[in-house]
Amino acid sequence: MRFISHLDLMRLFQRALRRAELPITITKGFNPHPKISISRALKLGVEAETEGAVFYLDADVKTEEFKNRLNKELPEGIKIKDAKTDSN
Repeated sequence: MRFISHLDLMRLFQRALRRAELPITITKGFNPHPKISISRALKLGVEAETEGAVFYLDADVKTEEFKNRLNKELPEGIKIKDAKTDSN
């Protein structure tokens, strides 16, 4: 997945979350969308082995369940390796 732009990656995760039927938080505003934060936008053509992302959920979901359900909906080449919850 070397030639996928940051915006396309965001759309990819939004669609995968919707298909996995996970309780993602929706932003409030004129154009609501799922609340996702990817740690940094990679340049087009750059590939990374590990990147961080934050997915805000409306309900508690076990980390293994989240990871498994999302991985089933992601395309080949993109995989959630680890998931953890906020400890606050």
